[in-house]
Order: sequence, then C-alpha cells, then structure tokens
Amino acid sequence: MGHFEQRPRGTGVTRRIYLSLREQIESGIYKAGAKLPSSRSLAEELGVSRTTVTAAFDQLISEGYVQVRQGSKATVASTGGPSRVCRPQLEPKATPKLSDYARRVMALPSHTSAGLAPLKHDFRYGDIASADFPKLLWRRALNTAFLTYRERLAYEHPAGNPRLRQALEGYLWRARGIRCEAARIIIVSGSQQALDLCARVLVNPGDSVVVEDPCYAMARNVMLAIGAKPVELACDNDGMDTTRLPDPARIALAYVTPSHQFPLGGVLSVGRRQTLIEWASLGNAYVIEDHYDGEYRYDVSPIPPLYLSGQDKVVYVGTVSKTLSPTLRLGYMVVPGPLVDLLILCKQIADRHSSGFEQDALATMIETGAYERHVRRMRRRNAERRTAFLNAMREAFGGEIEIVGTSAGLHVVVWFNSLRSDEEELFAEAARKNDVGIYPVSRLFAAKGDPRAGFIFGYASMAVEAIDKGVAKLFEVFQSKTFHA
Repeated sequence: MGHFEQRPRGTGVTRRIYLSLREQIESGIYKAGAKLPSSRSLAEELGVSRTTVTAAFDQLISEGYVQVRQGSKATVASTGGPSRVCRPQLEPKATPKLSDYARRVMALPSHTSAGLAPLKHDFRYGDIASADFPKLLWRRALNTAFLTYRERLAYEHPAGNPRLRQALEGYLWRARGIRCEAARIIIVSGSQQALDLCARVLVNPGDSVVVEDPCYAMARNVMLAIGAKPVELACDNDGMDTTRLPDPARIALAYVTPSHQFPLGGVLSVGRRQTLIEWASLGNAYVIEDHYDGEYRYDVSPIPPLYLSGQDKVVYVGTVSKTLSPTLRLGYMVVPGPLVDLLILCKQIADRHSSGFEQDALATMIETGAYERHVRRMRRRNAERRTAFLNAMREAFGGEIEIVGTSAGLHVVVWFNSLRSDEEELFAEAARKNDVGIYPVSRLFAAKGDPRAGFIFGYASMAVEAIDKGVAKLFEVFQSKTFHA
C-alpha cells in the first residue's frame, strides 16, 4: 500500500508553504526550539495573505512539528514529526564547463587551517591575541562613523575613503619614511587582494614571476592561479638571493618580503635591495613589497622600505591584520603613478570598494594618534611574548634546536637538529594529539630545503603563561620519541 500523505486544507499556495517549512524542519535548517518567522512577516515576504500562511502553520502544529505559546512566536517542537518527505533521486550532474583559471585554482593545495579543531596551545602563525584588540577605541571610532550624518548611503570610491587615504599618507611618512601623495594610495581588503590585483594587471598566463623560496603560500597561489610560472630564488639570513635573478626582460613581476622574509625571517640586505631595484629598472618588471608585519622590530633599527629607492617600480603593500585584526580585512597599496588608474578600475570590478564604516573608523584612529599608540603597545606586548618563547624553547631544548628570524615579526622558525624533514608531519600530528599546534615549514618550500625538520612558531596570539606551558608540553612529545618515521 502506498504512503498516504494528508493534504492540508487550503489552496495550493498553502500546501507549498507547508511543505517548504516542513522540509526545512526535517533537514535541520530550523532546529528544535528555533523560532519560525511570524505569519505576518512571512506573508509579506511571500506576497500572500496572512490567512494562507496561518493555514500552513496550523497543519504543522497539528502534525507535531511546531508548537505555539500565548504571546510568542511559533517554535519547532523538541520532538518533531516523522520524516515523510520523499526526496527525488538526484541524477548525476554533468561536469561543469570550467575556465582555465578555475582548473588552475582547483589544482592548488589548500593552506587554510581555519576549520581545524581549536587547540589549547596553538603556535599558529598569523593569529594575534583577541585581548590585544583595542575594543573600546575601535567601538568609539566605529560609532562615530555610524553616527556621522550622511545625506545618503551610496557606493564609495573604489580607491578608498579620502579621509583614510589622507591619514595613511601622514602615517606612512611618520612610521615608514614613505612620502607619497594620497592619490597613490588604494585601500584594499587586505594584502591578499592587493596581490591578486597586481597579478591580474601585470601578469599574463605563461609569464614568469620571481618569488622567494620558501614563500608565503597564498602569494605563490595567486601567481599560479593567474597562470604564471614562478621562478623561485632561495632565501637566507640576508633575504632573497638576488645574485640569481633572471633576465628582467623575461620577468613580469617579483614578490618579496624584504623587512622580515616569510617565513625564515631574514632581512634583505642593503646590497641585495639595490640589486633588486636596479634589476627591475633594467627591464619592464615591477616589484611587490609586502610589509606584512614590519611594525614589529626588536633587536634592529627599522629597515627603509624598498619603495624609497624604487618608487616607479615598487608596489608597496601594507595591512592592519597584524596590528588590529585580520578579521577587519583592511589593507592598502602605494602604487607607481602609471598603475594607479588601472588598479582602481580593477578594484572597482573586484568588489566596488572596501567597507566604508571600517575605513572611517581607521581614519579616526590614525588622525587622533590612537592607532600609533596602539601599535607601540602591541610592539611591547609581543616583545614580551617573543622573549618568553625564546627563553622557554632554549631552556627546554637547548642544543637540540636552532631558532632563526628572531629580530622582527610575530613568528620564528625553529630547526630541530635531530629530526629529519620527513618527520615534520609526524611530529606535528603527535603534538596536535597532545593539544599543541606546530606547523611544518617544508610546506612552504618549492625546492628541497633544509634536511632538518623545521616548524613555524607564531606567538602573538598566546599569553606568556600559555607559551611556557605549550613549550613544556611540546618537549614532552619530543622526548617520547613516538613519532619517528
């Protein structure tokens, strides 16, 4: 005997509403105890009478899917009715016709760790401490932006808020020594968008681009996605080895992190900086200078940006991800004059403009000096974390390790002298099972790197006490010797 489904009284529209709500309840979109939209709001949204929606609700109530209490919205019953929706058998879908760009993106390795379960002692690089975010200052600045009278809400200029660009002009001069017109500054949704825009404007499929080795994975992915051929140059304590630069006539772009090479932490020496600028000037290549965590210097004086000696060849990229929060998605580019209008047009195509209220808030913080005071506080706090981490690691591991990249930034690389590079993943997995997050550095190498196992340790998101406990726990895992290949 076939299954008989009682039909709700009313029109076909009532039945469709009833079936739609029932299926959403059964599939978990509306969970037990969740409030349903009011009959009035749902009727307005669907363009039907309230009586029609009420009839659908009545049927759900009678079947035990929904319950109502006097004076409150209808909610999903804690014991919903039996599932009786017969979903049609889905036929296999045809393979979608994809662009070359999509196929290249699909072939790229994923470098996200956002979906991993949280760990008690996580040395994940790129994160900063939630407690460091200037909540009160930001709330005041954001409230000011919200409450400022606007005659209308409209799309803003793709290059960014004029106030913020003007404020950044002053900040970059004070903090970095960069003198540029505000017209050359473009606000972007973080440094990642800046890299993507530069790749789209300056690189054709098949072009060669110079990148560091090891390299920031998402920068390399941008180049691969666009169809470029990366030319990897090895890095050491003096940054990228510029003696191996190829013929500039065959290169479209070079990407470098000169102030604190990612991930090894070297600082591009003066001689190599000069070589890089001269190389770009000889050909038709541009250089992207990624100053991603250059605010944090501990044992050395600030390093002058490449932009100062190569303004017509250097795209300077900065962000507030390491000073305020990566969740804000706010960054900026200082662009050579001939590229300004074109990059603004491409920015408009990408997302029209970055969030206007957040731009206003950041402008307020820079104008009042609050942002620079906050950066100085962050520098002191992270210097304390850095010292705690270095002391804890050296005390626990002694001669078993070599730590590099300690003079700047928010991370270091630790080489384990008695572990092989093919043991990195095993050690990382053993540490994760003991609630400690460490991240193999070999994932960022294109060519074979150091034969030793190496790991990137970020410390900016952890309290000093958590750093000490995390290192102690990691040492226990290391001593256990249960992870060897």
